[in-house]
Amino acid sequence: MTRVLEGIRVLDFGRVIASAYCGTLLADMGADVIKVERPGGEFDRKLGPFTPSGKAIVYELITPRNKKSITLNTRHPKGQEILDELIEDTSIIITGFTRKGNQLMGLDYERLKQINPGIILVAISGYGQTGPGADRPSFDAIAQAESGAMSYTGFPGSPPTRAAVPFVDFSTATMGAYGAMLALLHKERTGKGQLVDVSLLDTAFTFVAGMGVVAEYTLLNQIRPQVGNHSFHNYSDGFEAKDGWVMISVIGNEIWQRFIGAIGRADLLEDDRFSDDQSRYQNRDLIRPIVNKWVGKHTVSEVVRLLEQKRVPCGRVNTVRELVNDPHLIAREMLIKRQYPGVGEVPVPGIPVKLSRTPGKIETDACRLGEHNQEIYCQLLSYTQEDLESLRLEGVI
Repeated sequence: MTRVLEGIRVLDFGRVIASAYCGTLLADMGADVIKVERPGGEFDRKLGPFTPSGKAIVYELITPRNKKSITLNTRHPKGQEILDELIEDTSIIITGFTRKGNQLMGLDYERLKQINPGIILVAISGYGQTGPGADRPSFDAIAQAESGAMSYTGFPGSPPTRAAVPFVDFSTATMGAYGAMLALLHKERTGKGQLVDVSLLDTAFTFVAGMGVVAEYTLLNQIRPQVGNHSFHNYSDGFEAKDGWVMISVIGNEIWQRFIGAIGRADLLEDDRFSDDQSRYQNRDLIRPIVNKWVGKHTVSEVVRLLEQKRVPCGRVNTVRELVNDPHLIAREMLIKRQYPGVGEVPVPGIPVKLSRTPGKIETDACRLGEHNQEIYCQLLSYTQEDLESLRLEGVI
């Protein structure tokens, strides 16, 4: 079945997660994504975790899937010439550098559009392509910190806490792919390309401000506190059962009524301290021992079964041991096992966006460094085998 982005060529200069995973999202949907690395490979190939044979699981097995790999030194004069040839017949370029880094690589938008006016540059960086921080480097953890997210993550009294999942990286990748699709639609209508400027800090701040944290401070002079596993302005928390932990979210009066019925405490309906979401949030410490006592009498499976019968949102706090056997994830094809030469069977994430007519597909496993040099340079750009050997000796590819 045809994938929706077939025929769209992408040059992927992505590094680490945000920019690299942006390219993966496009490749999964059929784009012809060419991963471009310097000769010898990029530094992220040395970032763990590693397979027993020494392969970087994230950066050599997962994010390069469905891509082709070439090596190219764009700072070499001949490398720049080759880059310009590639740009002429490319729809999208993805970069993961600062503004200055893009300029040094010959990948700034002003230069690119002179070569190909229809080019779309998805520039993913820590702080964006404008503003006083545009030349500062950054990673997910820094964006979590500077966005304010870390200040209210964790339990009361704990140090500012980073989310273990690099949500800023993966969300910024998604923002980049979303921006690329908007730019493609605009190009289809007008024939003109454009710069898609996406940053880690913008993404993280969008999530923080989107939850009302900034407005809460500005309008009410309230600084959001650390509340552990509680939710803000409603009642949610994690509880320890006989054999593990369970997360319960009780949002809205209808679910609250069903919940207290499930735990046998219908008397709480008459208590004004728990009359709505805000009051339950404010009096969360009074509710916790009541729920703790009920949950502690049951196993996790029993808690989930009893609450699901009342349609109360809840779930086991899974460790990776439970996760790899989750029947729902398997049914949704989100946990896929692939065979990698020299590594063996590796579980990898599936494709989260399910399209009914043009679904994505993991068609090829992760590309090896420079695996497609001959295909791209000889077939696409008409270089000879002798040309390639000469470029290798000169350190261009």
